[in-house]
Amino acid sequence: MQRKRILMSLCAFLVALLLAVGARSLNSTPAKAQSATILIAAAASLQEALEELDPIFESAHVGIIVNYNFAASGPLQQQIEQGAPVDLFISAASQQMDALQDKNLLVTHTRRNILTNRLVLVVPRNSSLGLTGFRQLTSPNVRRISVGEPRSVPAGQYAAELFNNLGILEPLQPKLVFGNSVRNVLSTVESGNADAGVVYTTDARISDQVTQVATAPSHLHSPIVYPMALISASRNQAAARTYAEFLSSRSAQAIFQKYGFGIA
Repeated sequence: MQRKRILMSLCAFLVALLLAVGARSLNSTPAKAQSATILIAAAASLQEALEELDPIFESAHVGIIVNYNFAASGPLQQQIEQGAPVDLFISAASQQMDALQDKNLLVTHTRRNILTNRLVLVVPRNSSLGLTGFRQLTSPNVRRISVGEPRSVPAGQYAAELFNNLGILEPLQPKLVFGNSVRNVLSTVESGNADAGVVYTTDARISDQVTQVATAPSHLHSPIVYPMALISASRNQAAARTYAEFLSSRSAQAIFQKYGFGIA
C-alpha cells in the first residue's frame, strides 16, 4: 500500500513537472521568435531617419539585430525578386511594391503606406543662376540637371511626370543627367557637377551644400508615398513584424517628421 502511494506521488510529480516544462516552453516561444537578425531593404531617402531610429529600437527589443540595405527602390525590388534574404521592404513608391505583390512575394495584409514626401528643386549653395522655379530649367544658362533614372529611381519617375505635366520634358531631355539613386542626384548637385537637381525635401534638409529653391505642386506628379511590407520568404517574420509596428509608433513618427517626412 505504501509502495503504491509512493508510485502515485511520483507519477503526480512527473506529470506536474511535464506540465510546468510545457508551460515554460510555450511562454518562451515569443522570446525565441524575437531573437533574430533581420534585414531591412529601404529607399535611400530613409537612411538618416532609420539609422537614428535603430538604437532606439534595439534597446527596446533586446535580441533583435537590424541590418539595412539602402538603395533606390527599383534595384531593391529586383534583389528581392532574385531571392535576397530581405525581411521587410520599404519603398519610395507604390510601383515597386506593386510588382512584388503581383508575384506573391509579400506577406498578405502586411502592406501599408507609412510616410509621404515632397519633390523639390535644389541648386548648389553658391549658385548664381537665380533659379526660383522648375520652368526656369529651360533657360540656356542651365546646362546640366540631375534627376534619378525614372525606370528604377522613384524620385526620377516623379520628376519625369512633373516635367511632362509642365510641358518642359522635351526641351530638358538633352540636359538631364541620371543618377542611380536620389542620394546620387543630391551628391551631383552638391559637387557642382549639375546646375540643379530634383530630390525629396528630406534630402535637401540633410545637406548644407545645396539650396532648395522650389517645391513641386503635388497635383503634377503621382502621390509620393512609402509603402512597407513583409517579404514572404522571410525566416524572421515575427521579428520583422515587431520592427514594422515600431515604425508606426509615435516615437518613430516624431523622428521621421524631424527629417521632413509626412505621416501617411
